[in-house]
Amino acid sequence: MISVLLAAAGFFSCSQQGCNEKAGANTANLQSEIKPTPNQPYQLSDSFKNYWYAGKAELSSYKLNQARYGQIHDGSAVLIFVTEDFSKSKEVKLDHPENAGDDKLPVLKLNLTKKFVTGIYPYSMMMSAFSPVDINNYPHAAKTATSVQEWCGTTYTQINLRNNKFNVEWHSYFEDEGDQNLSFDVCWLEDELWNLIRIAPEKLPTGKQKILPGSLYTRMSHVPLQIQDANLTLNEKDGSEVYSIDYPSQQHTINITFEKNFPHKILSWNETFPGFDGKLLTTTATLDKTIITDYWRHNHDDDRAMREQLDLPKDFQ
Repeated sequence: MISVLLAAAGFFSCSQQGCNEKAGANTANLQSEIKPTPNQPYQLSDSFKNYWYAGKAELSSYKLNQARYGQIHDGSAVLIFVTEDFSKSKEVKLDHPENAGDDKLPVLKLNLTKKFVTGIYPYSMMMSAFSPVDINNYPHAAKTATSVQEWCGTTYTQINLRNNKFNVEWHSYFEDEGDQNLSFDVCWLEDELWNLIRIAPEKLPTGKQKILPGSLYTRMSHVPLQIQDANLTLNEKDGSEVYSIDYPSQQHTINITFEKNFPHKILSWNETFPGFDGKLLTTTATLDKTIITDYWRHNHDDDRAMREQLDLPKDFQ
């Protein structure tokens, strides 16, 4: 059996207080290990503020066809986008943002989940990315975290931006991977680009870039976590935008299709890379349903009916 995991995203659960109930703040003059650059704060549009600071999250479900072990497996994926107030010094969600002062950093959080079954045993995967909305002063994610659970075991990766370095904690139950601490010069994280699509797609990097590949890919392929050369393009197709990342040395490509107009919802994505047998297979995810809700308040048995609005099973995902 072979496991999976990732190398990027910041994971935590929402309290009863809610994910973005008090999100949104002045991001100027913040001091700590996440260093701002001396630029004017990025000006968020009224449309952005009205959509993302309404005290709710955007939940979108996708029909997933996941490549694994030389086959394509049906499953489900969910993208949860929500704004939160983040601690610059602790790099976690603030429980009391009203008392945080200059430590408060407004972010857009993505939780990307996948669930699918291979043979007798299931996979449960989650990647989280925390991206400051003031992209002028904080152009990169503050933190990413990824965990993968399947019946072989659990793997976990966390990346923190500290002192202009990406510091990685890497944990795996495989001997060859084991527990590691790594450090990389700041570059683009593939996992943070999903948030940039939602914040300011016109700022997406294009051309030849240094990229740290997505954490889910890294764990699924069991390749070493290394910065790669990639070719990035942004093109219009059938009235939507398609953002493509191509890693030639890995035969690895990912294409993310999203709405051209605000709120730039993710419509679909596909990802191709070699399996353990060397054959190329493609994972696809296609948008099914979207709801806007304060999901952290809907945690009683009666609320299971809301899962039907996302076309998800009531008793499991």
